[in-house]
Amino acid sequence: MQKKLNGTDYVLILITLLLAVITILGLSSFGIDKSFMFVNQYGDSVKIFGNGIYAQDSFFKAPIFIGSDATMLFLVVPLMIFAIIGNINKRTLGSKLFLIGVLATVLYYATSMVFGVTYNMAELLYIALFSSSLFTLITLMIDINLIKLRKSQKWLLPTKGLRMFLIVSGVALFGIWLMDILPSLFNGKSLTLIENYTTEITYAIDMGIISPLMFICLRLLNKKEGLGDVLLAILLTLCAVMGIMLPIQTIVQTLAGIVTPLPVIVIKVGVFVLLAAFAVYFDKKLFDNLENRKA
Repeated sequence: MQKKLNGTDYVLILITLLLAVITILGLSSFGIDKSFMFVNQYGDSVKIFGNGIYAQDSFFKAPIFIGSDATMLFLVVPLMIFAIIGNINKRTLGSKLFLIGVLATVLYYATSMVFGVTYNMAELLYIALFSSSLFTLITLMIDINLIKLRKSQKWLLPTKGLRMFLIVSGVALFGIWLMDILPSLFNGKSLTLIENYTTEITYAIDMGIISPLMFICLRLLNKKEGLGDVLLAILLTLCAVMGIMLPIQTIVQTLAGIVTPLPVIVIKVGVFVLLAAFAVYFDKKLFDNLENRKA
């Protein structure tokens, strides 16, 4: 059994440590007693959080960031540790594919933080996490044997259910956020919750990257390309984690005194939770049907 650590393993360990430090800093920022009002560049009065590393973020957004931090610290950090150890001990296609899926989730979080959070003292940590997770993910994807991966998959992809999942997820990710954008375009005003920000990074990532990637993944699976299996593992893991993260974000907002309307919870949180349940099911089938071959 190969247990010797390589350079990528050390970088992955560093990524996990960085993630833990960043999320702990975020969680320690929770507090609602230092908020203050601010007039933004659009002439609207915005309530600013005023506490911890999210002191300059809006009172609405900071609890969302803290909810993300909690999910990443208590769910994704353990998953990273489990994935790294599993890959070191096994070095199989399955262990590497699982590691790629979890690391892609870290990259999603790092991208959201480095581009979406108001500048704070953790900026260098955000940049380090973003850069290291991006290039390590690319390295792992390049290193995986796509031909061997495709041949080792006993599950005939894509099934009718999986095809429907990818299509619905791709449409839902685009459509849900489009409902926020269209009213602002018709009214000629900024987004309702733009607050002290200039753009909404979540819209850009979900609508511009994740949603199209669902359809690209489906096309690659239809063509029996191994890259389709890699993208599928990434998308399923990401969807599963997001389905857990959104309710936690809502809980933290509630603790901060922010009331989320029930229709918003049903549409924006409920849909993602439902998709996450299907993602977990398909993710399990993906790895259960993957032969235990060396990477």
